[in-house]
Amino acid sequence: MTYSSQIADADQTIRRFNGTWDGISAESVARMRSQNRFRTGLDIARYTARIMRDDMAAYDADPAHYTQSLGCWHGFIAQQKLISIKKHFGTTKGRYLYLSGWMIAALRSDFGPLPDQSMHEKTSVPALIEEIYTFLKQADARELGMMFRELDAARDAGDEMKAHQIQSVIDNYETHVVPIIADIDAGFGNAEATYLLAKKMIEAGACALQIENQVSDEKQCGHQDGKVTVPHEDFNAKIRACRYAFMELGIDDGIIVARTDSLGAGLTKQIAVSKEPGDIGDQYNSFLDCEEIDPATARNGDVILNRDGKMMRPKRLPSNLFQFRAGTGADRCVLDCITSLQNGADLLWIETEKPHIEQIASMVDRIREVVPNAKLAYNNSPSFNWTLNFRQQVYDAWAEAGRDVSAYDRAKLMGIAYDQTELGAEADEKIRDFQRASAARAGIFHHLITLPTYHTAALSTDSLAKEYFGEAAMLGYVKGVQREEIRQGIACVKHQNMSGSDVGDDHKEYFAGEAALKAGGAHNTMNQFAAA
Repeated sequence: MTYSSQIADADQTIRRFNGTWDGISAESVARMRSQNRFRTGLDIARYTARIMRDDMAAYDADPAHYTQSLGCWHGFIAQQKLISIKKHFGTTKGRYLYLSGWMIAALRSDFGPLPDQSMHEKTSVPALIEEIYTFLKQADARELGMMFRELDAARDAGDEMKAHQIQSVIDNYETHVVPIIADIDAGFGNAEATYLLAKKMIEAGACALQIENQVSDEKQCGHQDGKVTVPHEDFNAKIRACRYAFMELGIDDGIIVARTDSLGAGLTKQIAVSKEPGDIGDQYNSFLDCEEIDPATARNGDVILNRDGKMMRPKRLPSNLFQFRAGTGADRCVLDCITSLQNGADLLWIETEKPHIEQIASMVDRIREVVPNAKLAYNNSPSFNWTLNFRQQVYDAWAEAGRDVSAYDRAKLMGIAYDQTELGAEADEKIRDFQRASAARAGIFHHLITLPTYHTAALSTDSLAKEYFGEAAMLGYVKGVQREEIRQGIACVKHQNMSGSDVGDDHKEYFAGEAALKAGGAHNTMNQFAAA
């Protein structure tokens, strides 16, 4: 509904009560409705799922239309990210949010900082989704509130043309609410536990759930050792559990991102059930590291497989885990991805050990032979040393091409001495172009950085602490923070406005009229930033 039709609708409702509601302003109701477009998390999930589906279709038509996100660990961080995106680019199109289980474990658990092993409270995941969308809706209310003040000022000045322009902007307002891809880890238990948590996450507003094929009670960070995967049927059950949760709640186009950790996972806890040669269980078991044995010499407790008429014993570790053959990771990833897409997943996530386009593409090419429109969400991870990785890639390409690389020490390419070299410059250009190039070559629809705001918070806090507690003292804050906020137009320099003080004043006026005691008077020190 347009702003004018909202006013008319509210006015009609007020008139039905024969004067007893005349103290209610129809325009104030319209403003409050505009500032609270999304009534529930399901409204958000429904709205953002359609955005993602449309974006996926646009990518299928042209891979230049890839999407991006940054991981956020607090609602305020997510809010400031979206405010910044709107400020710099004028639109949020193609920009999402990522909710990282790693950051919840490290920053949001009641137990304190924890490793990324699904030990944090699973309820903290939907709680953070809800918090993020609360802050994004507040960003809408704040920005629209400022527009309403401009509208009132234009009317007071008798400038009908400006008032009409402002009202048009209000009618076509773009919300800060964008899709969130939320990490459900390995499901925090069995398929029923996955379903129950998925429902809570969707009810909080998540339109996309990312689930991984690790064993839930052995879950490890994707960039650490000791990862243990599950057979495909176990993982498919959890994919179906997520789909049931979406459909039960009426989000029929919700997105499931199936993540495989098989490239770096050399262990399994289970021998898959196989009913006939070549079925999915048999394919999973075919990757096990086995040794042929004579049944007569089998040891007590041995697990024995029949492989092509031979009796094979999978190698079992003291941990009671079974190991896969070395060098099978890529083949297992491809099988994982094809199987997930054939069982209801919408997007893939292949966790790799380095950001190498051809490594990713070599697997995606094989997947697309079976599922032509397969596409990925990819972790542009802070766990990668991007500088060293890309400098070594350039070094290797130069060496293969016969170029002289004697001036470079491959093992020490991180050194600052290489920053201004031709090799360093070429590597930086490849990093800058990585998302575009890998979207075109390797099927990556969505680029995300899992933990960026964790690192930026640490870096900016370190800079401030060094200056404020050092010789610069108060100048360290003024020069390094406040002056830059003012000059760069950072919204939260007016932190009272950012926290909702002006919106609260508007409400006081709606409720009490001229008797309202408002905070935004002449003595509010935020007026010092009026020109900011």
